[in-house]
Amino acid sequence: MAKAKKKHPTDGLLAELRAFGLAYPGAHLKSPWPGHMDLAVNDKTFAYLSIDGEPLGISCKLPRSSGVALMLPFCKPTAYGLGKSGWVSASFDGVEVDVAMLKAWIDESYRAQAPKKLVASLGAAGSGAAAAAAEGKPAAAKKPTPRATARPAKKPAKRAAAKAR
Repeated sequence: MAKAKKKHPTDGLLAELRAFGLAYPGAHLKSPWPGHMDLAVNDKTFAYLSIDGEPLGISCKLPRSSGVALMLPFCKPTAYGLGKSGWVSASFDGVEVDVAMLKAWIDESYRAQAPKKLVASLGAAGSGAAAAAAEGKPAAAKKPTPRATARPAKKPAKRAAAKAR
């Protein structure tokens, strides 16, 4: 008989953060280690998350706000040399969790790791599908942008032939 997973009080927050991160264009789950379900875009992780049944933990790439984040008592540079690249890890065992702050970190990390084309589709920080998910609203469908079909007129063949002489 399979052993039932133990529950942790932060499992609900973990599920909420996963759902928030998956609302971004191209975001998917990545499982580099057994039991882990991290957030990635184009197979590049943008948020390492703790596993269900354990206290909430998260690591994000914070190129703009890592200095401020590292002043928090529950944060430290991410191990394995990732801290040198702006990655910050936070552990919330017995610490009150600021979900809005963690969603802002996920947003910053996604924008740091995602291809520029996907980031451009989001607009300003804190907007787009992920912001809608944070508010519990469905993301608005994007209307296709019209493309210009007119092409510059080609020179008449006679003029081009005359110039070639």
